[in-house]
Amino acid sequence: MRGLIFAIGLMAAAPAAAQTTPLFSSDEPIRVTIRGPIAAIARNAEDSTAPRDGALSLTGTAETYPIRLSARGITRRKKEVCSFPPLRVDFAQKPAASSLFASQGRLKLVTHCQSQESHQQQLLLEYSAYRIFNLLSPASFRTRLATVDYQEPNGKAIATRWGFFIEDLDDVARRNGMTRAIVGERINSTQLELRQAARVALFEYMIGNLDWSMRAGPAGEACCHNSRLIGGKGSALFTSVPYDFDYSGLVDAPYAVPPEGFGIRSVRSRAYNGFCRLNAETVAAAAEFRAKRPAIEALYSQIPGMSDRTRAKARSYLAGFFNDIATDELVRTKVLKKCAA
Repeated sequence: MRGLIFAIGLMAAAPAAAQTTPLFSSDEPIRVTIRGPIAAIARNAEDSTAPRDGALSLTGTAETYPIRLSARGITRRKKEVCSFPPLRVDFAQKPAASSLFASQGRLKLVTHCQSQESHQQQLLLEYSAYRIFNLLSPASFRTRLATVDYQEPNGKAIATRWGFFIEDLDDVARRNGMTRAIVGERINSTQLELRQAARVALFEYMIGNLDWSMRAGPAGEACCHNSRLIGGKGSALFTSVPYDFDYSGLVDAPYAVPPEGFGIRSVRSRAYNGFCRLNAETVAAAAEFRAKRPAIEALYSQIPGMSDRTRAKARSYLAGFFNDIATDELVRTKVLKKCAA
């Protein structure tokens, strides 16, 4: 009874959930033009993330906004990895309340890395990973697929490629009646909300990703690595929200390699990296994943630009995961046998 009263108290203390911002309220692809010193930003990405003046226009409308445009990321800013870096878009003025970009201040844009078609397919596969986790948890980053026309300041066309915008963490938190958590480099695993932590760990296993941590960030940076934390007012537990899936086996980027210590030679091989204390919740999460299988597989028919070959490869890779979790007993013996302490 005492635990029930405490839980009810936390629910009452939590802020009310907010509406999704217009940009992320639909999965319908959009088309935008980004004008700015694109070639210079790409050329200097490894050494500089200095913002440069530019403009963003929504195709088919009169909407054009001044922006500050900069390279972002770590691995994908390296010249030997990507010739075109991920971008950060800062709105220099507040978009109109009637705009698709209403309430946006700063956005991450995932880009195509290299010009070859294979990299377009890998971008769409990473986009699909975000969409999968949207089906599994509301505490997830929403995304908006876009055809992006890149232009120099004089209007010279640079490239037209697929890209996708990622929802801001504060908006994820507000949607879930929470706020961004302010923490140091590391938290204890006991500070994680168990149900979401189990979903995250099983999802990362599903897509074959080991490039993440729910409790620690890179040295000198705030927690966590390729995930962020949100929390409810009055609660001591944090909810983990994962992102950045280019190192996953699902995406299978040419530069992706598994980290040391897992005994695997390819990111296509799965290894579970969840905590043993999550095992009971992970078995329950696996049942949720099994129930979502039809929706997850159907998602691949909904992504424009994805080739039939890429769709088939993705579904085949995910089928291996669903074989691993076909029963509760298989989850325990196949997935959880190497859980982390």
